[in-house]
Amino acid sequence: MVSSPHEAMHRIFQEHPDLFSRVSEVLGVDFAPPTSVTVLPTDLTETRPLERRVDTLLRLDMEDDEPLILAIEAQGGKDPDKPASWAYYASYLLTKYQLQPILLVVCQDRATAEWAARPVHFGPRQWPVLTLRPLVAGPHNMPVITDPAEARKDLALATLSAITHGKNPDIGAILKAMTTVLRDTPDAVKNPIIEFISQGLGKLPAAALWRNLVAVDLSFYKSPLFEEVRDEARAKALDEGRAEGRAEGRAEGQAKGRAEDILFVLERRGLDVPDEARERITSCDDLDLLRHWLDRALTASSAAEIFETE
Repeated sequence: MVSSPHEAMHRIFQEHPDLFSRVSEVLGVDFAPPTSVTVLPTDLTETRPLERRVDTLLRLDMEDDEPLILAIEAQGGKDPDKPASWAYYASYLLTKYQLQPILLVVCQDRATAEWAARPVHFGPRQWPVLTLRPLVAGPHNMPVITDPAEARKDLALATLSAITHGKNPDIGAILKAMTTVLRDTPDAVKNPIIEFISQGLGKLPAAALWRNLVAVDLSFYKSPLFEEVRDEARAKALDEGRAEGRAEGRAEGQAKGRAEDILFVLERRGLDVPDEARERITSCDDLDLLRHWLDRALTASSAAEIFETE
């Protein structure tokens, strides 16, 4: 079954097909930006009943060089059968399109990324007939972008970086940089990025951090993720309202939920929450103040730091 992170790690190149030139620069390989990009069919099946599909396939037309065929694979774990499949893809694409192929593998796990990056030799050890050398983007070589100014320079690269660093201890700061930039980004650009990050984080704990950031300001996004969070918040407030009276219960329910979000973020980031701090958070009924504390909890180095005045 294909997972959401798997889809996000390669489909972002379909949404931003010129992203490869920036990723290759990060990886230390010099490919000039393409003059045009064509999304190609991903079906590599032969006439015999054996289906083979690459995740994303692009044709990159270059200004001063021959066009290239870029195959992008999202890899969630080590798979001993994959190198042979990748070698098949490369030879098939060369035969079909008569253009030089490149294989880019995108990973969220460092061990998987390092495994995928190793050259694989096919043939007897005395004389290998073929060597596979994929380009690999993952947490071991993608930039950690926690500065909104850096994220703003290249939102597509920053989005892919956030996805590949989903397990990074600094993921709170990474996601906070993204939301800071997205506040003044047009919906047409912003909404797909929101969904890519949501899909890319999948079931990682960082997905909850992303949802909390979205929930900080429900007028922030107008996307499927926004609608989902908004509906959950409304349902939660209504449930509390029925128990304690609609108007008062809704406000108390929102405050309780936001306090729980703050404690969840602090605990998920491995920060100790003293009883005094926990009591101060759970007893607060000021939604604006709780929202500020939640915002601070994503990057604070201690629970006490969220109460400090910026």
